[in-house]
Amino acid sequence: MKSLILKDLYNIGHYAKSMLFILLVLAAAFFPTSGFAGYICTCGILSSMMIVTTFSFDDHSKWARYAMIMPISKKDLVSGKFIVLAIFSSAGSLFGLVTGSIGGLIMKNSSFSIAGMGELLFLALAAWIISLVFGSISIPLVFKFGAEKGRVLLLVSFLFPAAICIGIYQLLIALGIALTDRLVSALLGCSPIIALLWCYAMHQISCRIFAKQDL
Repeated sequence: MKSLILKDLYNIGHYAKSMLFILLVLAAAFFPTSGFAGYICTCGILSSMMIVTTFSFDDHSKWARYAMIMPISKKDLVSGKFIVLAIFSSAGSLFGLVTGSIGGLIMKNSSFSIAGMGELLFLALAAWIISLVFGSISIPLVFKFGAEKGRVLLLVSFLFPAAICIGIYQLLIALGIALTDRLVSALLGCSPIIALLWCYAMHQISCRIFAKQDL
């Protein structure tokens, strides 16, 4: 498993440098206008999208066919992709947190408060959860349709969870359940567990899709 993860990390190295430059440019654009919240989430989401690029590298080198002659199962290949996704999402969210903290110190003339840091930590956690959910949807799509079509279908990765959240919100309104601070706090507290359960479901779907493919 370690070798599968390192393979993707090594392959993505050059692309990651370009992504780093893009995120720095976005920082200059976001901070004066939209603030830190949108930027931190953007860092996480853009970083999670790099998982599709690793599939492009694999397709170009016919990696899956080669991997099957080694003591590696299809489930191992799928699990490796989800672990790499978690690494990308964590790195992107952490980069957004660090850059946001530096930006906050600069823009507030070194008076960035502890409360402000707490807000950034919360935003980084939210960015990690959102990027993990979105990225996990892209993996079964790529396994099913391939890397190139998967890029086009990435929009589904954004719309599907958003539609679910809107549906839940409308259901709560229809049932007369008010979104109190306590309820919102409880939902936010459960969100990491919900994200991990979501990723597990996407992992199982990906395993079933990949198991049916002839390489």
